[in-house]
Amino acid sequence: MSQQPFPLQPGQPDQGRPAPGQLYPYPAPPTPPAKKKRKWPWIVLAVIAFIVIVSVATGGGNKDDAGSAPGGSAAATAAKVAGLNTAVRDGKFEFVVTGVEAGLAEVGDNPYLAKKAQGQFVVVSMTVKNIGTKPQSFSPSSQKLKDAQGRTFESDSMAQIALGDSDVPVWDNINPGNTVQVKVVFDMPKDASAASIELHDSMFSGGAKVALM
Repeated sequence: MSQQPFPLQPGQPDQGRPAPGQLYPYPAPPTPPAKKKRKWPWIVLAVIAFIVIVSVATGGGNKDDAGSAPGGSAAATAAKVAGLNTAVRDGKFEFVVTGVEAGLAEVGDNPYLAKKAQGQFVVVSMTVKNIGTKPQSFSPSSQKLKDAQGRTFESDSMAQIALGDSDVPVWDNINPGNTVQVKVVFDMPKDASAASIELHDSMFSGGAKVALM
C-alpha cells in the first residue's frame, strides 16, 4: 500500500513535497570526522635516533689512547709496575722493597723457636714509611706474594717471629713520618718462584704491586 502525500493546507507553498508515490527522504547521515594520525611513534623514533647519534659521537672520546691499539693497555699496565728499590704508595704508607731471599728450609737461630718450611721460605725485605698525619697500623699479614703461575701466598707469622730481625714481626702502629724495617716471610712450594708482591696499608686497601723478577 503506497503512502498518500499529505494534502496542502490553504496558502501553504508546495516546497519539498515529494512527487506522488515517493516517500519523504530521510536526512543523510553526517560524515564521520577524519581520523587523526598518531604522531607518537615518530616522536619515539626521533628520540631514539638522537640518543644513538649522541652515543656514537661521544663514545670514542673516553677511551684511553693506550688501550686503542692492540696490547696498548697491557703495555701501559706493565710499565707502571715498580721493581726493587723503587718507592710505591698505598694508602698512608710508602713501601720500598729492598731484597728477596728464597730457598730457605728453616728460619730462626733458637732451636726451640725455629720454624721449618712446608716447602721453602721466601723472605721479602722492605722499608715502610707512614706518609700520613696520624698513626697507622701495619701488619705483615696484609701483604700478598704471587708466583710465576699467578698463585697467591699469605705470610707465615710464626716464621716471622722465629726469624726476628724485623721491626714489626706481627702488628704495630707506625707514627707519622717514621720508617720501619720489615721482613715478611712466605712459605712456598720448592719449585715456585716469587714473581711479585702486593703491598697494602690495610687488609682492604687497593694495594701496590712490585715485581720481584
